Amino acid sequence: MSARIRLPSGLVTFMFTDIEGSTRLAQMLGPGYRPVLAEHRRLLRDTLAATDGTELLTEGDSFFVAFDHAAAALDACLSAQRALASAEWPSPDSAPRVRMGLHTGHAEPLAGEYASAEVHRAARIAAAAHGGQVLCSGATARYAAPLPDGATLLDLGLHRLRGFDDRERLFQLVAPGLERQFPRPRTAEAVPHNLPIQVSSFIGRQEERVELGRLVGEHRLVTVVGAGGAGKTRLAVELTSGVVEAYPDGVWFVDIATVTDPGLVAFAIAAVLGLRPEPGRPMADTLVEYAASRRMLILLDTCDAQPAASAEVVSRLLTGGSGVRVMATSREPLGLPGEVVWRIPPLSVQPGPGGAPSDAIALLLDRTAAARGGRRAGMAEAADLQRVVTRLDGLPLAIELAAARLRVLSASQLAERLDDVLGALDAGQDDPQPLPARGQRWIANQHDTVDLAAAALGSAPTPAARAAQRTATQRHVTMQATVTWSYRTLGPRAARLLRWLAVFSGPVDLATVEWLLADDALDPLSVLVDKSMLQAEPTASGTTYRMLDPIRAYAARRLVDAGEEQAARDRHVAWSLNALQRAYLGPDERPVTLSLYALDPLADELRAALRWTTTGGSARCGLKLAGGLDQWWRERGLAREGRLWLFRLYGRIAETRERVPDAELALAYHMHSTHAGADGEFAEELRFSKRAEAAARRAGDDGLLARVLAGRASSLIDMKQLVEAEQVCREVIDWAHRREVSGEALFAVYSLAELLWHQGRLDEAAELLGAARPVEAVRPIERARRSVDMLLGMVALARGDLVAAHDHLVVALRSRMSHGFHGRACDTVSAIAVRCAAGGDPVTAARLFGSAAQIRAAMRRTPGMFGAYWQAEQANVRAMLGDSAFDAAYAEGTELSLAEAAAVALAVEHPDLAAGSIRFSGADAPARRRRGTRRDDRRTGHRNESAP
Repeated sequence: MSARIRLPSGLVTFMFTDIEGSTRLAQMLGPGYRPVLAEHRRLLRDTLAATDGTELLTEGDSFFVAFDHAAAALDACLSAQRALASAEWPSPDSAPRVRMGLHTGHAEPLAGEYASAEVHRAARIAAAAHGGQVLCSGATARYAAPLPDGATLLDLGLHRLRGFDDRERLFQLVAPGLERQFPRPRTAEAVPHNLPIQVSSFIGRQEERVELGRLVGEHRLVTVVGAGGAGKTRLAVELTSGVVEAYPDGVWFVDIATVTDPGLVAFAIAAVLGLRPEPGRPMADTLVEYAASRRMLILLDTCDAQPAASAEVVSRLLTGGSGVRVMATSREPLGLPGEVVWRIPPLSVQPGPGGAPSDAIALLLDRTAAARGGRRAGMAEAADLQRVVTRLDGLPLAIELAAARLRVLSASQLAERLDDVLGALDAGQDDPQPLPARGQRWIANQHDTVDLAAAALGSAPTPAARAAQRTATQRHVTMQATVTWSYRTLGPRAARLLRWLAVFSGPVDLATVEWLLADDALDPLSVLVDKSMLQAEPTASGTTYRMLDPIRAYAARRLVDAGEEQAARDRHVAWSLNALQRAYLGPDERPVTLSLYALDPLADELRAALRWTTTGGSARCGLKLAGGLDQWWRERGLAREGRLWLFRLYGRIAETRERVPDAELALAYHMHSTHAGADGEFAEELRFSKRAEAAARRAGDDGLLARVLAGRASSLIDMKQLVEAEQVCREVIDWAHRREVSGEALFAVYSLAELLWHQGRLDEAAELLGAARPVEAVRPIERARRSVDMLLGMVALARGDLVAAHDHLVVALRSRMSHGFHGRACDTVSAIAVRCAAGGDPVTAARLFGSAAQIRAAMRRTPGMFGAYWQAEQANVRAMLGDSAFDAAYAEGTELSLAEAAAVALAVEHPDLAAGSIRFSGADAPARRRRGTRRDDRRTGHRNESAP
């Protein structure tokens, strides 16, 4: 440099420039690089000459320039970048991308050069820039007024420059003709990461964090898979934010949801890492080379937006170097070797240790308090809040949306509206709203990253791409948007299967899926599981497939839109009828002893099928469904629900004028009559009994008429018309015997035996029941109730024969509990309470009375003819114990479940084994005790395997 050149002094603005990727550009162009470099120098010098910049040093592709004024320096950079952009280069790839950095500070030249830290700061700012970008320090920004026309300075925040301890606020020059989108500045951050800052607290998932953290520590690729809104991103960010210090080269978050083209996945990752494309080199190569020697964790979010491209880039990163680990979130696995697929479970809806709120409840309480301005939900809402989280299957996004609804609804109002999950949660969300857990600034940064990737390919984002970006960032605003995000990736067969599975209310097995489609469903089923639209749940009998309720609601809407609802729901009704039939038959297709436990798992499916038969399907099929649950309704304390379904079916028949045979109507009316009696509606019971008789007579079926007339006695007994009831019983029994349908009149035998017991005609009752035992034994639908043994036990109690009473009642209780006849088991518990009182154990009697009364009330079950007897015996026990002791034992009994009460009843010692029994006294008592035990087993029909 000539000594005659005047160097600025005092407040000096220093500019450094160089060509980004100059080495790669020189290798690519070979001899053609020299003219490019020369043209680059000419353009910069022409600009400097026009702005009074003093060129201090030119070396290779670098310039070092000093300015008297910051504004002149910024003007020079703007003019230079515009000149470089508008120049004609041999090819687009050969255009030099020049980065520029400015800093202003006090400096004095000495011997034609500057020896000042301000020069080094300017050099570091230039090194932080990217090709085409102009960065300046806060000092330059302060002294740069006035800015060139149309120019502004974009605040990029505080950054730590290499070699400097403090943080420098950097600004980017923004003006027409300059690029705007760039990766983060290349600065030395103390904690290298870009994880999104959460604006709400993280709730629960302690066990999941531990398990997932262990997997990330042991494996290089872990994919967190789950349905939309399951909380994958939130958990992944929470976990990775705690391990930043373990990765010296950073933890980097990349949202693939905003990537609109498969070719941009590598560019999006590179942009987050601060990399720019190198001339003539694939971006993936640059990315792999950069990551190969570094130890970093890359969190790729929403890989299902570009699954194939994401898998390809991840594979290259993992094989390119051993220090890179990848944690991905997706609705489906990437399918790469070595990939550990971890499926995120829903939030637990079960209470935590010590009765602490479940994770789902804790999240709902936290978000509800926020929605209500800090007011927490009260204890009065606890039960309804539990209903809400259970109905939402613990899905975090659904819970967040539910909390927003609780701003305007009470918990009970929201719970009542969740039959329409999407309508309840998405109400008021027609206009896009910000995501609840991510800030607007971060969303904008994601758009900038995608714009940068598009620009790197030499194209601007199209309107369609922009729309796709908006869709991606708004995909969690509503449940419908969340599920649509996955649904649009399904093929025709998988989409159809998802729609048709919406008709099921609970888990299904593979055989059911195949039956539904009448086709090989394994392939579409696998797709739905892989994409987290179905949850695969291993069980002891095989894998079942469950759809979360919000997804089911969405699929049901799609089913209607596709015009397939009628066919799919009719198919489901047919499946339900078939499932009911199988519950009554054994493997050999022959009737087996009815167990109501076989119907419990079907209840929700049958309700869903019934709902369709009352609104859009066949009411005749609905009557068959209700008939298959005939005893189940009453034995589960649901007689009222059974009546309501029947009323709806009658309305459907009147609406559609569907033809229903008289025999089937007679069965429905008879069932309705029995439900009404169990529910205490005795006038309705008699009215439908008469309707059943009329329909049975029209049908001309003797067995059906005998069954209906046998039930008439129950109606008369409930209405205290005991003389008329006895007459009906005897007439029906005789008539059925003459018609050789005695089995169908069995209920009349039970009713007559009750009447005889009530009159004290115990021998006649015992003889009648003894004759009925073989008839009951051959009827699979009735024999598990052991009504004969129950009534013989009552006869024995009235006689004071505790041995016979114990034997009969234990047999009845065991059978009833073993086969799920809970209502009748409750009656037997009351009878055993009487046996305990008579046997000198009033405390156990009081406990059993308390339990039976509590369970009977919960089941809304009337005590029947024996109700007055139970009350009288209970009063006797109170007199034996005294009020205080009785009340304590009775209250203890009310805390027992039916299973616990039955266990207490069955543990009551046999009278023959009681201390002081005359049967087991004397020297040969042990031998007689063994013989007596074997004889008692034969009497009750049970085999004692331990007896010799």
